[in-house]
Amino acid sequence: MALVTYIEHNGTEHKVDVANGDSVMQGAINNAIEGIVAECGGGLACATCVCFVDAAWTDKVDAPSEAETQMLDFSPNGGSPGSRLSCQISINDKLDGLVVRLPASQF
Repeated sequence: MALVTYIEHNGTEHKVDVANGDSVMQGAINNAIEGIVAECGGGLACATCVCFVDAAWTDKVDAPSEAETQMLDFSPNGGSPGSRLSCQISINDKLDGLVVRLPASQF
């Protein structure tokens, strides 16, 4: 389990425990955190779960796959520093303390 801090666009912070193996997206959905739409439910098909990994954590999360990078290219938020699809970040013990910021809109 890892403590993940989600920061909404308006600055509201949510610190939640996310189970190992769950995605950052699942953690947000399970805790009713605003800002992640997740239309495809984590199927890497919609890019409506973009988050921005805090700079201190970018080297600690696994690198994005080619498929994720291509999806980010089609997202209005995909070109921002630290952009990731939250459905593709799997929680593990090394991500305890992870901080992600959420965009104003996924569209």
